[in-house]
Amino acid sequence: MTVEDVTEATDTTEVPAPVDDTEIERALEAILMVADEPMSVVTLATAVGAPVKRVRQAIDVLVEDFDGVAPGGSVRRGFELREVGGGWRVYVRAEYDQVVSGYVLQQNPTKLSQAALETLAVIAYKQPISRGAIASIRAVNVDSVVRTLLGRGLITELFTDSETGAINYGTTDLLLTQLGINSVDELPKISPLLADGAEGFDADVR
Repeated sequence: MTVEDVTEATDTTEVPAPVDDTEIERALEAILMVADEPMSVVTLATAVGAPVKRVRQAIDVLVEDFDGVAPGGSVRRGFELREVGGGWRVYVRAEYDQVVSGYVLQQNPTKLSQAALETLAVIAYKQPISRGAIASIRAVNVDSVVRTLLGRGLITELFTDSETGAINYGTTDLLLTQLGINSVDELPKISPLLADGAEGFDADVR
């Protein structure tokens, strides 16, 4: 028995059959509807067994279709196909965020406490930032909250200060994905909303 025979006998991996060219758009739509994270063009191309160039064309078609501007006419959907974090994913349109958020909160109340959300906001806008600096801004102990955010994968340890030994934290790609943005640069400016007019609060956003 040759090595090739053994490999053939033990390899049970099934390679998906290529999708018919006329069905690629609909196949991609089905995959993107169940994806829980952005999917790269290469991953999508592998999934449907089509060239990357063809998949890029199909994505453009889907974007126009969902936006209601496809040639031949289509209905604008309540969701959109958006490129985020190096991949593509279906998101609720901004104008329907409020109604969807209300529904989700009724069905599944938020799992992050107010303290956790406030701490996450401080880290997002001031990163890299140490635990002590976070506590100073919030005027409370944040040890347990930081552990919670680390456990959820929303923040990560970026580096340890060589002089103080303090660990500095920053947000993760998971948070960007959850917010539907590509980088923290897209976070809204909050200085105008602060009671003390602290214009410098947004300054450290990278």
